[in-house]
Amino acid sequence: MMLPTHALVGLALAAPLAVYAPELAPAALLGGLLGGIFPDLDLYSGHRKTLHYPTLYPVAALPAVLAAFVWTGPISVAVALFLLGATLHCRMDVYGGGLELRPWEGTSERAVYDHTRKEWLPPRRAVAYDGSPGDLALSAAVGVPLFVVLDGAFAWAVVAALAVAAAYVTLRRRLANLAPRVFRYVPEPFAAYVPERYGTN
Repeated sequence: MMLPTHALVGLALAAPLAVYAPELAPAALLGGLLGGIFPDLDLYSGHRKTLHYPTLYPVAALPAVLAAFVWTGPISVAVALFLLGATLHCRMDVYGGGLELRPWEGTSERAVYDHTRKEWLPPRRAVAYDGSPGDLALSAAVGVPLFVVLDGAFAWAVVAALAVAAAYVTLRRRLANLAPRVFRYVPEPFAAYVPERYGTN
């Protein structure tokens, strides 16, 4: 699924604290937001493998959540929400499309790499692909209530995420056609970081 959807879901994990524990809400929201985003920082270096850990993030999240209950404070809560956001990010990618330039074609059976089993998990395509109308609908379903509940910088982050999501969905198929033409001109040594799927037309 697209990055704005992951960011919004990360915020949604922490949103209840905005109501029930407002003193912890900023740390929780920041942790959830960053956790939702973090795995996709591997976009140009082994995407959905280098920073995607569908088994290890949950294993790390469980003691972090317990620690946040026992030693409740901004840091423990932020760490717990970060790991929960990263966990959910990886699970969501499994329920999206495959890792390919044109995922609507359904030719890839690689969704997320599972390091513990040393194999790729196949896409389940509950949301057809990143940047699909269904992906945008999910972003809106999560983002609109968040905008009502949150305020300040986090409310603006929701607006920005929804705007980026709408623009990406509008341009998604055009970007897939444009990418191979643009990335073939990337100079060395940067070309090594261009995903292999961008090199075909």
